Amino acid sequence: MVSRLLSKAIIVFIVTIVSTLGLSMGKVDAMAMQDRATWLWDTAKIVEDESGVLSFLESKQVNKLYLQINSDIASNYYKSFIDKATAKGIKVYALDGSASWVSTEGYKMQDQLFDWLHTYNENAAATEQFSGVHLDVEPYLNSGWSSNQAKTIESYQALLIRAKGDTDRLHLPLEVDMPFWFDEITYKNQFGKGLLADWVIDQVESVSIMAYRDAAKDIINIVEHEINYAKKVKKSIVIAVEIGASDEGENITFYDDGEAYMNKQLAQVHQQYANKKSYNGFAIHHVDSWMNMQR
Repeated sequence: MVSRLLSKAIIVFIVTIVSTLGLSMGKVDAMAMQDRATWLWDTAKIVEDESGVLSFLESKQVNKLYLQINSDIASNYYKSFIDKATAKGIKVYALDGSASWVSTEGYKMQDQLFDWLHTYNENAAATEQFSGVHLDVEPYLNSGWSSNQAKTIESYQALLIRAKGDTDRLHLPLEVDMPFWFDEITYKNQFGKGLLADWVIDQVESVSIMAYRDAAKDIINIVEHEINYAKKVKKSIVIAVEIGASDEGENITFYDDGEAYMNKQLAQVHQQYANKKSYNGFAIHHVDSWMNMQR
């Protein structure tokens, strides 16, 4: 009788341990699936220091890279870099965009990107292909933002609709960078009316919110609307932070704070939003600044 009771107790103990481990693994897997992303603007680095860049990304546990497209660089360099990145579990997204894209002739530059990308992916092996498109178009940097904001916003919206059509044809997801304050900008035009932030989130698979602040409480506050709205419409939000030098204010960047301090702040942000399905990790702006950041 004692033996049976003991055996039963051991079985219950084992089941409990396995269940606990299963839950723990589930949490670990969920975190591993989130984005840890960064931008690489200086594409020449994949030519001049391919192994160094890849080693750095791996050391920082980056799993997504937004890689600037430079058509002057031979496709073979992209193929080599993306193939090696893929082997390390890093997805590479084609990065491009400019405030000039919202100008009258801006669509030509946009078309050049997608024409190049179509040709590239058509001629690349599966492990060499881009996994998606990441646009960094900041319409507020265009002169039209101050002279005719409503028209510039409409041009920006038309640009994203066009880009979504292009990425759908390429069977690739579309992501964009967006400032946190787009939730204070309204629109009323052919695309409807409402908050620009909500409209952008509706159009794309994922939005990287440029939450450029250096304190967890501030970051948490300025992305709250986007996190909640994206949850409602089942979209993804990545919280982006700045680590380069900035003259826009003392609280904009982690540049003077160091990486250890940044990681502590991001841990607090993660704790705040970990249970929100729309929250999908962090993006650090950008590779060059990160490489030179004080520890």
